[in-house]
Amino acid sequence: QVQLVESGGGFFQTGGSAKLSCVVAASVFGGNVMGWYRRMGEEDRKLVARIWSSGDTMYADSVKDRFTISRDNSRNTVFLQMNNLKPEDTGRYYCNAVSPIVRGPWGLGTQVTVSS
Repeated sequence: QVQLVESGGGFFQTGGSAKLSCVVAASVFGGNVMGWYRRMGEEDRKLVARIWSSGDTMYADSVKDRFTISRDNSRNTVFLQMNNLKPEDTGRYYCNAVSPIVRGPWGLGTQVTVSS
């Protein structure tokens, strides 16, 4: 059963913007802290942004002040607004619960490629 479906990726110019969406199964979304992760090549996924059910957020230094994570609790959806994109933002983006206890199987992710 598919529990996480990411979308919104594509090819972007440096300085451009993108908005990623992720529809999450209720069993994973719930009142849990949700995050967006980036995977570059064969490296491990790295958490770039997280959001609590209250709306509080936290970001990796590399994306702070450029990315904004949000959630729609009525639609079990998480968003990532990406502004002022840089080539180093290139990677495959996934969403999932931050806690491994409630984390669902990883989805396919969505590829973001930023050209210089």
